[in-house]
Amino acid sequence: MKKILVANRGEIALRVMRTAQRMGIKTVAVFSTADRNAPHVKFADEAVCIGPPPSNESYLLGKKIIEVAKDLNVDGIHPGYGFLSENADFAEAVEKNGITWIGPGSKAIRIMGSKLAAKDAVKDYGIPMVPGIDEAITNVDKALEIAKEIGFPILIKASAGGGGKGMRIVEQEKDLESQMKRAISEAESAFGDGSVFIEKYVSSPRHIEIQVLADTHGNTLHLFERECSIQRRHQKVVEEAPSTVLTPEIRKAMGEAAVKVAEACDYVGAGTVEFLLDENKNFYFLEMNTRLQVEHPVTELITGIDLVEQQIKVARGEALQFSQNDLKINGHAVELRIYAEDPLDNFMPSVGTLERYRTPQGEGIRLDDGFEEGMEVPIYYDPMLAKLITYGKNREEAIQLMIKAIAAYEVKGVMTTLPFGKFVFEHEAFRSGNFDTHFVKNYYSAEKLKSEIEEEARLAALLALKQYIKDQQLLRLPN
Repeated sequence: MKKILVANRGEIALRVMRTAQRMGIKTVAVFSTADRNAPHVKFADEAVCIGPPPSNESYLLGKKIIEVAKDLNVDGIHPGYGFLSENADFAEAVEKNGITWIGPGSKAIRIMGSKLAAKDAVKDYGIPMVPGIDEAITNVDKALEIAKEIGFPILIKASAGGGGKGMRIVEQEKDLESQMKRAISEAESAFGDGSVFIEKYVSSPRHIEIQVLADTHGNTLHLFERECSIQRRHQKVVEEAPSTVLTPEIRKAMGEAAVKVAEACDYVGAGTVEFLLDENKNFYFLEMNTRLQVEHPVTELITGIDLVEQQIKVARGEALQFSQNDLKINGHAVELRIYAEDPLDNFMPSVGTLERYRTPQGEGIRLDDGFEEGMEVPIYYDPMLAKLITYGKNREEAIQLMIKAIAAYEVKGVMTTLPFGKFVFEHEAFRSGNFDTHFVKNYYSAEKLKSEIEEEARLAALLALKQYIKDQQLLRLPN
């Protein structure tokens, strides 16, 4: 494999290209007119504009991307995450055009792309499931019958869903009909498929996912877990590895279950199996993401394994060069997703020009980003600016380094989630490890963050005044 096209943008495109370059592989960037001056475009060996800013006129044009790849004699296509990364038809079309798809086969993508099909695929492997039904429904009476059987609260989920869309928690019977209609409508709008299913709502869950890796020679293994319980609107914002709550026994059991899930769909490459962990440390299969995850750096830091390099090697037909017994957890890593959003205004997107953009540097600090000072933050795409990751020999060290890195990160021109990240990493519930997916609901509010910011400004002003008085006194001292 001598040349790879990265069918993506921003930080993930740049991250894939850096590994490819280190491996001696040339890279091709595709970009919309909004991204003409983006770092991933400048970094690539070749770059081709594929359309105007809207993603359905550029980054989602699979046919056009394949044409570019063929014109430039590309050997492989890496989809990153988002956009076309979990599009089975695109994966199949890439292969049919004689180009290597750097990801799992279209069969695995199709099975795991439907939550119901995924559950059906793994049900014979003895993997724990959340109580519920394994069929899609749209009938409210049928839904009520099932809800009464498994007991409230229940969770309505879109079969084709993701990112919290088409998902509704129903606490009481009287709310079922209206919430189900809303879930179906949202699912139809977001995914073109209104089918939903119902399962028992796990009231105080932790979101734990297991990184898996499989080659074409029958080897499948796991690279331990990531804790992804700090979420807003069902989307992850803080991740870490390892989790603070898993015992070695539970870690082993979850890892083995994740490997079984991968084997159930003949998985190849890097993927993630997601689980819910309840307050009694029972775990339940949630879904599988058939791509590289946003939060993959924390796994790379605690294992020393470059997951993109492994994806490329597996796609080239190479066997994994390590076994499960070779893998060990070393140290601790935490990650903050930095979004161009206003945490003081319900995390509303914030667009504008990056008038000032200064990033933290130093040992144990990793930053995956795709922006530079002076760039516009476009309204057309996911508002994530960067991922800030810190690594330490233990969790306390990683957290302290993260707080220091957040303080050194300067962004002006748009609002960001950096203050929210500081709030999380300094909060006692997070630091103690005693939290679940309701952290934001239970502990965070814009008012609390605002008062913290105001208090810090007041203390800074007092310190400045104290220093000024001290300096004045020194100036008045006789020689």
